[in-house]
Amino acid sequence: MLYEAEQLLTQSCMRARGFRIWVVPRTPLPEDRDFPYVVDDTRWAREHGYGSDMQRRRDQVRASDPNRRYFQSLSPADRMRGMDALHGKRDGGRLEVTVPNGMNFTRYTEGCTARAQEQLYGDLEGWFRSSTITNVLDDMGRGKVFAEQEFKDAVKDWAACMRKRGFRHATPEETRRAFSEPSDAAARTKEIRTAVAEADCARSSGLSDTALRLEKRQRDRLAEQYAPEYETRKRLERVALPRARAIVERG
Repeated sequence: MLYEAEQLLTQSCMRARGFRIWVVPRTPLPEDRDFPYVVDDTRWAREHGYGSDMQRRRDQVRASDPNRRYFQSLSPADRMRGMDALHGKRDGGRLEVTVPNGMNFTRYTEGCTARAQEQLYGDLEGWFRSSTITNVLDDMGRGKVFAEQEFKDAVKDWAACMRKRGFRHATPEETRRAFSEPSDAAARTKEIRTAVAEADCARSSGLSDTALRLEKRQRDRLAEQYAPEYETRKRLERVALPRARAIVERG
């Protein structure tokens, strides 16, 4: 709801500035999934392997994206004006935030993206700061899971399970790299067979449960440490929901 409303507000803003933009689904491929630690869904693995078929479909979606095609169709000068209209001019107003991992993020305040968020949430600065920081914290929490000894021990148990099935891969990351781009049907068959074994071993070895438990622990710690940012985001989302509902209903 919030995403669609923001897209509709952005579309209206761009139209007023003489440009077109289309509302596209946030998840154009609903069956596409992210397995940050290990593939642990046997049914999904049996159909998609490690997702090499998904990558091809992502490329197709990106190539057919109406907004991308529209901006590519513009002259260089109009494309620059259109991007300035959407994102804001670099010499205009800006907001900046430094996130806990030290990275800096900037939001130009005069673009349609910023205007839409201001209309929707009522506090552009608060939304930009809280959403940017909490998004990064989610990634940081996952990174901390990989560093935990419990996770490393569970990976060893998973690797032992894989060896019993004839697959000598030390980590799930290693298997994913091995099948990032299957070259032919035989490679695709091997990808699926390996992914199914990985998913079975993720369950039987306890790696999947361990990763989820550690992720929750890290998430809870970060939520406590950065409570003001999480509380601000939840408050702004709660306030924005009635506005979003009305915007979507109007279309």
